[in-house]
Amino acid sequence: MTHGSDPDVDAHRAWFSTMIRIRSFEDRVQELFMSGAIGGTTHLCQGQEAVSVGSIAAMRSGDVQTNTYRGHGEALALGMPPETAFAELMGKATGGSGGVGGSMHLIDFSKGNIGANAIVGAGLPIALGAAVGFQMQGRPNVALSFFGDGATNIGTFHEALNMAALWRAPVVFIITNNLYGEYSPVTATTAGGPDLARRADAYGMPGIVVDGQDVDVVHAAVRDAVERARAGGGPTLLEMKTYRYRGHSRSDPAKYRPAGELDAWLARDPIEILGARLAAEGVLTVDDQARLRVEIQADIDAAAERAAAAPYPTLEETRSYVYAD
Repeated sequence: MTHGSDPDVDAHRAWFSTMIRIRSFEDRVQELFMSGAIGGTTHLCQGQEAVSVGSIAAMRSGDVQTNTYRGHGEALALGMPPETAFAELMGKATGGSGGVGGSMHLIDFSKGNIGANAIVGAGLPIALGAAVGFQMQGRPNVALSFFGDGATNIGTFHEALNMAALWRAPVVFIITNNLYGEYSPVTATTAGGPDLARRADAYGMPGIVVDGQDVDVVHAAVRDAVERARAGGGPTLLEMKTYRYRGHSRSDPAKYRPAGELDAWLARDPIEILGARLAAEGVLTVDDQARLRVEIQADIDAAAERAAAAPYPTLEETRSYVYAD
């Protein structure tokens, strides 16, 4: 994780690599699901990589975050090895939760990932609880909570924002607004206009709309909110305007999207935006970027193969996640 003022060349390189890694991982997950290697379902985040990477880069040691069932990007940005993530999705014993959590529950307390949730809006009060815990312990840490646009209509969203504002809790609420709550456009489900960040006004906290396709813009917004929270200034609501290239889940062909919408967002792909910036600055040429993509894809493929070869957990191993000793 990097933090501080403006990102340097090394940070930009690392962010670019991580965004490619997330994209390659998600593409491979799709292939594994279609082949039957992953059971259940998956919710992919291609197109949203800048939100994950730019936000996580603003964290420092001891900070925590919660995310959603579309949280593979946050897990990888926090440093979960792709092999560990693949193994968890495949239900293997070498997965982050021993194979019993699956796609919607990637978690690693050692890296500040205190939980992904299948329940819409469930991560907000958890992040708030962690933030209040930091206050009580006198620790200078901050909690981030990632959630979708649909969660802004859930009771826990309003309850968490209200309590966070009252207690000036060191928490940053991040709406990953990809325009759709499952299969419904946000305009059909949410009153008050297109900018969900306005909902912060009711609780007296800053509400900021952010270009979620530009990792530098994302990082700057989250960094400022984190620094404000760390200094005792209280919570912030950030709305990342972004887009998911795939359907809600792997059973969703996304035929409800209007013609041309996907192409318009592909034209502002977060990886291509940063890649063009790095090429213009002479940091990574187009050829350098092509080689990097090949290297990362090879690493991802190898990680998937190792995960597939790992054993499944035994019945006794899975019982420890269900029953207390």
